[in-house]
Amino acid sequence: MGAGPDPVRGAAPPPHRRRSGFRLRDWRLGTKLATVLVIPSVAFLVLAGVQTRGLVGQTTALSDFAEQVGIGRQITAVVDRLQQERDRSAGELAALRRSGTGADRDAAVAALRPLQEATDRAVDELRTAAAPLADADAAWRVSYSEALEAYDQVVNIRAAVPPAVLSADTVLGNYHRAVAALLNLLAEPSPGEGQRALTEAVLRYVQLSRVKELSSRIRAELYAAARAGRYEPDAQVTLSDLRAQQLTALGAFRVAATADQVRRYDRTSVDPAFVSATRLEERTLPTGEAKPALLSAPQWWAATGQRQELFRQLEGEILDDAVSRADDASARQLRETLLVAGGIVAVLLVAVLISLLVGRSVARAMRQLRGQALRIAQVELPMTLERLRMVDRPVDRIDVPPAVIDSQDELGELAEAFVAVHRSAVDVAVEQAMMRRNVNAMFVNLARRSQVLVERQLELLDDLEREESDPDQLENLFKLDHLAARMRRNDESLLVLAGTESTRRWNRPVGLGAVLLAASAEIEQYQRVRHENRAGLHVVGHAVGDLVHLFAELLENATAFSRPETPVRVVVEAEGPGALVEIVDRGLGMSQAALAEANAVLAEPPAADVAASERMGLFVVSHLGARHGVRVQLHAAREGLVARVRVPAHLLAEAPAPGLDPPVPARMLAGQVAAASRALGAATAELPVAGRHPMSPLVPPQPGRSPQPGQSAPPALPVSPLTGRPLGDVPEPAPPGPPASAVPRPRPVPGRAEDVLAPAAAPAAGGWFTRQGPTSSVLGVTPAPARTPVTGGTNERGLPVRVPMAQLAAVSTPAGPGRAALRHEPDPDAVGGMLSRFYGGVRRAEAEETTEMYLPRDEGGRRQ
Repeated sequence: MGAGPDPVRGAAPPPHRRRSGFRLRDWRLGTKLATVLVIPSVAFLVLAGVQTRGLVGQTTALSDFAEQVGIGRQITAVVDRLQQERDRSAGELAALRRSGTGADRDAAVAALRPLQEATDRAVDELRTAAAPLADADAAWRVSYSEALEAYDQVVNIRAAVPPAVLSADTVLGNYHRAVAALLNLLAEPSPGEGQRALTEAVLRYVQLSRVKELSSRIRAELYAAARAGRYEPDAQVTLSDLRAQQLTALGAFRVAATADQVRRYDRTSVDPAFVSATRLEERTLPTGEAKPALLSAPQWWAATGQRQELFRQLEGEILDDAVSRADDASARQLRETLLVAGGIVAVLLVAVLISLLVGRSVARAMRQLRGQALRIAQVELPMTLERLRMVDRPVDRIDVPPAVIDSQDELGELAEAFVAVHRSAVDVAVEQAMMRRNVNAMFVNLARRSQVLVERQLELLDDLEREESDPDQLENLFKLDHLAARMRRNDESLLVLAGTESTRRWNRPVGLGAVLLAASAEIEQYQRVRHENRAGLHVVGHAVGDLVHLFAELLENATAFSRPETPVRVVVEAEGPGALVEIVDRGLGMSQAALAEANAVLAEPPAADVAASERMGLFVVSHLGARHGVRVQLHAAREGLVARVRVPAHLLAEAPAPGLDPPVPARMLAGQVAAASRALGAATAELPVAGRHPMSPLVPPQPGRSPQPGQSAPPALPVSPLTGRPLGDVPEPAPPGPPASAVPRPRPVPGRAEDVLAPAAAPAAGGWFTRQGPTSSVLGVTPAPARTPVTGGTNERGLPVRVPMAQLAAVSTPAGPGRAALRHEPDPDAVGGMLSRFYGGVRRAEAEETTEMYLPRDEGGRRQ
């Protein structure tokens, strides 16, 4: 609170290190858990994706295979139509070469047109069926394109058949290439590796189609020879080669075909139509030197037509078997792929669900643990410390709440560790509270002992001041008196530091101006204080001591940190229902930072620590203001500081009735001391100053009393501006007898707080709350106690409850004007014994550690 240099502040804490996303230790727990869960999941997904991709690839391949095999029906249909068109074209070409009349050509065109139209329809159906396979594998698309190109050549060559301008080999070669391209397309489907059964199924119907093709070519050769009426020179060689290829293809079919398919072929081969065609064909075989026979063209065409139809039916059955196998394999592969994919997805979902549950459990446990830690650090532990700070008796063991996590894993152990830390912190807080209580008790005891010594020192100074006549020596004694008063204020500051209230109490309202004068009387440089009281306000009695202490600290600060030749102004004004006191100095001032820190301390009283002892005044003002609701703020002025003290309305009271003032104690302000008069300047004589009062007219002699003959009248004393009573000691009237040779001159004494507050400091108790106890001028003689003590009933233990101030009725009557004021000198041994018994009782009461307070009951029987 002083205007000196700012307090030394500790080094600023290091700045919080920023979190980096590249350091693993800086990752949040959720991120770490997500990483731990995501990395295995991603690895599993990668492996499952590879596996699923392979399965999907196999499924796609088998699906394409099944579609390609299914298109085999359309392919075999086109092959069959081309075979019929080719065979008939071979016969028509042979007939046209034999006799090429116009009628024959028209008959040939009429015979070939239905076959050509049937072939075109079959090709159109093939195009429609092959459209979905536009994205099939490249090999199949190439074979399909070659087959269509070969068919286009067949379409182009059809116009050359009626004129018979081209050779039979040229015309029939185009048909052969088209059929061969279609058979290659029929054999193109491939199920991939590891599908031997499907590969053999394709091989079976392909071999049977080749057997049928070779049978068709034999049919064409023999039909052409029958229509021409002769065999071509190389016809037998061609027929022999075709029969050999047919036998080879048939053998390959029997090897690849299943037993059931072989039996079906055997059944087909013994069919009468098949046998009839075979017998006709056998007649064309050369035997020895005999020439092969020429068959009847219509008979051969009809017989071989039935055999080709039987081959067509058997081919269709075997192809249907292959299609069924391909569809089954594709469906099975699809199911397997879906099962695997579903299993992967299910496992992944289960893993993710379990991971989420585990992560959520860990995260929830961590949040609960963090919440408990923050609640302990921010709520429970501060509340416990605050409760322990307010308790003034031993505290039993404080129970701490259990852990919020009751699991048996590491998190549960960590929660138990937090509870253990909380319990240890509470135990340490209890120990510190007990230590603080003991230290406060030590402060109180030391302050009480020091107060006793200071009071004895002040009493000794009183005696020395009364007996001293040298003005210079008396001035030194006054300075020593003020130092002793400051020592007493330091003791009271120790009591505030220990949280104990002051022992100086007043029961009646006191003027606010008198309180400020009493505060200025407590400081060393009281001559510099100038009071401007603009409102006649009074302060309730129970707050007078603390307000005197508060204003004394502020005035001490103002005088200590301002130039010695400058005055310190104290202005009192009414502010609404309360009062405003401004203490203005012209000193060094304070920096903005120090001023803000000081105001923060004044607004929020700090705990007692080493800093409080270093800046005792600021600590005392803060706590005294908080105790009574007094707001103290420091403001920077043009020169120095302005301390504004706002006294609330509940600390103000009406002025007491003047007729109830008790008698004035012997010690009053010394305004006539020569040394004090020389110390104060004439320029400031118009303002009231503690320790000095303006000159007043002498007190007129009392009526009915006159100086006796031979005795000089006592010198008149100055009148106090606060009380209107004479200042100084009033000499006792001389007993009847011979006149004394000399009358002792009054000895003025320095002004103190109790002197300034004399009208309100001596309540009806007759001086019990002064440092000298009940004075003889008030009591005269010790009154007898009341015969029937006034009590407020009994408490739970059966002990009487006293009523405060009820036993003081006998001493509440002011002494009469004619009663002599006798000085009561207490026995030191008796006082020491009384204090020993008092402190012994205090120690026994503290040993009992009870916090019960018994209050008197009101008229209704309730405790006040």
